Parts: sequence; structure tokens; C-alpha cells
Amino acid sequence: MEHSLSFSRVRGQGYDGASNMQGAINGLKTLILNESPSAHCVHCFTHQLQLTLVAVAKKNADCELESGSGLNQELSLSRPGDTRWGSHFKTILNVLNLYPTILESLDAIGDVSDSVDRNRAESLTHLLMSFDFIFVAHLMKSIFAITNELNLALQRSDQDIVNAMKMVDVTKINLQNLRNDGWDIHMSKVTLFAIKYGIETPDMEEKYVLPDRRKFHGNRSQVTNLHHFRVEVFLSVIDLQLQELENRFNEVSKELLVCMSSFNPANQFSAFDIAKLTRLAEFYPTEFSTVELSFMEDSLQNFIVDIRSDGRFSMLKNLIELSMKLVETGKHETHSRVYLLLKLVLLLPVATASVERVFSGMNTIKSKLRSTMGDQLLNDCLVTYIEKDLFLKVRLDDIVAQFQNMKTRREQL
Repeated sequence: MEHSLSFSRVRGQGYDGASNMQGAINGLKTLILNESPSAHCVHCFTHQLQLTLVAVAKKNADCELESGSGLNQELSLSRPGDTRWGSHFKTILNVLNLYPTILESLDAIGDVSDSVDRNRAESLTHLLMSFDFIFVAHLMKSIFAITNELNLALQRSDQDIVNAMKMVDVTKINLQNLRNDGWDIHMSKVTLFAIKYGIETPDMEEKYVLPDRRKFHGNRSQVTNLHHFRVEVFLSVIDLQLQELENRFNEVSKELLVCMSSFNPANQFSAFDIAKLTRLAEFYPTEFSTVELSFMEDSLQNFIVDIRSDGRFSMLKNLIELSMKLVETGKHETHSRVYLLLKLVLLLPVATASVERVFSGMNTIKSKLRSTMGDQLLNDCLVTYIEKDLFLKVRLDDIVAQFQNMKTRREQL
């Protein structure tokens, strides 16, 4: 409104996972889509992966594991961040690797502390020495291990979108295999761990007894240990994870990004796919009429033949370089409809962790001590913070000279 811009011209949007932003009924994303159906929303895929874990933890009480704070060292029990999938994986690995050391530390705390800390240490020891804990810890370790490759693929700044999307499907397949065939292997790992550290393994045919920490929830219907650990925990957690992956990585976003990747100019446009780019144009009915779509394939064919035969386009690496070279050579006018499609692609938020890192940067810059910071100062500080790699190359003398020339000062700096 301030700049007299119309919502009907919005062609891309991206937010965090808050319901007031992503809500399907009254979320900002939906309200803008109602005004402009071509304002496709691309939510950071890495954050979506994290939210699958949050949803599973909320829906299955057995997976709610509290963690303490600590230094970000290679072998420490650092606090897992709510938007950092890898931090949870690291914490689970460290808990299992440092298991005997953790127990010894808790014993030492109980010996030298007051009654309150002693009781807490004993309570934690009781929890860590329970079969329930080691069963869930090993299960989450298996799930994190399966999804870790997807996590790494989504966080790469130079990620291959097609391969990243394939990793979503690979992750689903591996989780399904764990569900179908992984019970015996999982129980073997848990049992060996229990024997190694003297943890009592329950008889699977006996009735399951709730741990002391959950008795206040009220006892549930009597089931066997086998039913509880296999159905209510093992199968339930994996099913929830599969369901969340299916819901959050929707086919529209995946198709949009896969089609997008066909514009990649690397290796002399080896990824160029006319069918996918024609499908991409169909996502923007306001820009491409039915008549234009009918000859879009011909326009793309003319474009790729022209570009591949021009040596000036042979060494391009990304979409930004492609758009700049098209303008530089004047071919953006020759292939105006293809260039318009490329501009629409560049407007979409990048589906990597960089979007979420901007939100983290806002929390760092606009802290509680600087809560009254105005928008302009916040924007300026965020630019220098987020693009610090670029600004580190700026000479201090140039900064001083620029500051000195802003207005007349009593003394030269």
C-alpha cells in the first residue's frame, strides 16, 4: 500500500511455519493466494523437515526427550534447536556414545549436591536406565540417520533441486523399509545395549507398566510390552514421520522446483527440459495465455538452439548469470516469453536453509536490548550481517571515507 503495489502482481512468497503465516484458512499465504493464484509459496524445505520432528514429538509422548544446555563442542550435550534438525541428531548420538560418562556424572552430582539436585540426578539416572528410554533413543537415532542425507542435501547452498527432491522420496522408501523389516534388527540393538549397561529387559509377553514419570497421565488399557513397544511406539512413530513428510513436502512445491531446475545453464544446459518448462509456464496463467502456451514448446526449442550455438553462454553456472548474459547480449528481447519465465523463476524464494538463517539473523540483530530499533536501521544492520562475507572484503579506509563525506565534520577521521 505504501508503494501503491497490487497484490494481484505478487508472484512469489515465503514465510516460516507459523500458523498465522502458513495457515490454510486465514494464513497470510492463503490470503495472498486468494488475491493472486500465481503467488506460489515455497517454504524452506529444511525447516519443513525440522517441523516433521516437532509434529511427531507432539503427537507421540514417548518421543519427548528433554535436553540440557551446554557448549557447542564436538562431544557435548548441547541444547537441540527447534529449527535445527542436525542438532537433534548430534544430541542423540552423543547421549548414546557418552552414556556411561553421563551416568557417572549424575552419580557424582548426587554425591556432592544438596537434596534438590540429588533428587534430580537420581530421577535422571532412573530415566536413562529405563528400557523405554534406550528403546526410543535408538529408534530416533535410526530415523535421524535415514533423514540425515536429506537434511544435508536441503542445506547445500549450491544444491541440485532435482536430486534434493529425489532424496525426499528415497527417505520415504527407507522409512517404509524400516517399518516393514526393521523391528528385529532394532530390538537386537536395544537388547545388546541393555545387556551391556545392566538395564533390565522386560518380558514382551507381560503387561506393560507405565514409567513413574508418566503415571499422572492415568493408566491406559492393559497391553503387552510387545504391543506397546512395537505398535504404540515403533510403528506409530515411523507412521507419523511418513505422514508428516507426505504432508509437508507437497507435490505442487516439488513439481514447481523440479520444473524450475530445467533452466539450469550448467554443463551447457544439460538439464534443459522443454516439457517441464512448458509445465512451469502453466503455473502462471496471468502471464501466459492459452494461445501462448500452445506454442511455448516452439519458443523454448528456438531458445535452446540459439543459446547452445552461442559460445558466450557456454560457461554459465547459475540462473542469475544466465539472466545477466541474456540482457547483455540483447537476447532477452529476442526470446521475450522465455525470458519472462526465467524472471518468474528468479522471483521464487530459494528453497534452502538461507531463508531460515535470515530469521535467525533478525533475532541476533534486534535483541531485547535493541527492541526499539527502527525498520531502516534494522534493514541496514541485517544486510551487513547476512552478507558479511561480502562486506569483509570492503576496505576500512573506504568505509571511513564514505562516512566522512556524508556531512561536514569538525575533524577528519
